[in-house]
Amino acid sequence: MKARYVRVSSQSQNPARQLAKRYPDEKLFIDVISGSIPFTDRPQGKELIKAIEANEITQLTVSSVDRLGRNSFNCQETLNWLKDKGVNVCIDNLGICSILPNGKYNGIFKMITDVLSNVAEMEREAIKERQAEGIAIAKKLGKFKGRVEGTVESDDEVLAKYKKEVKLIQQHSDLSLRKLEALTGVSMNTVKKLKLILDKQKGELMLPLKF
Repeated sequence: MKARYVRVSSQSQNPARQLAKRYPDEKLFIDVISGSIPFTDRPQGKELIKAIEANEITQLTVSSVDRLGRNSFNCQETLNWLKDKGVNVCIDNLGICSILPNGKYNGIFKMITDVLSNVAEMEREAIKERQAEGIAIAKKLGKFKGRVEGTVESDDEVLAKYKKEVKLIQQHSDLSLRKLEALTGVSMNTVKKLKLILDKQKGELMLPLKF
């Protein structure tokens, strides 16, 4: 079976670009989660891994190599694991696959993806540096409106930040944390935090959490 993995950072982001070259016979795995989360810790990433372990997936397509990990090392780690599992990985924006038509591994694929995963990481670091520089300048000018360092979000602020996830948790309060993680698309820690706040507001803080 063929599969396609898609990752966007938030519900407001449109995955259309990553789906532009999708084939009708591809099974979709879509994560709505920060790119800073390792591939193996993403809800749909985990489901994809299970499918590969069960020998259900023989080909995996992504729009770009940086979809497969949180940094250069994680991308390369994921690609190496996929190689060991015999999965043919195809990258849309490169027009290249890891396995050649004759069934042999494509050595050029590893060379190119190693370089591009490093470039993607450098771009992310450059963006972070520019953001930090912008914040520093704004602070000097007295125009910085972000959170003051050292302050903590209130419960109401946290719930307001995750309105959709809160609604899903409330609708499926009987599910375990792991199932809620898969349902909401946020990390286990975030699910746990939201559930604890909701339980506290209902006076049920002492109830044990189901994993």
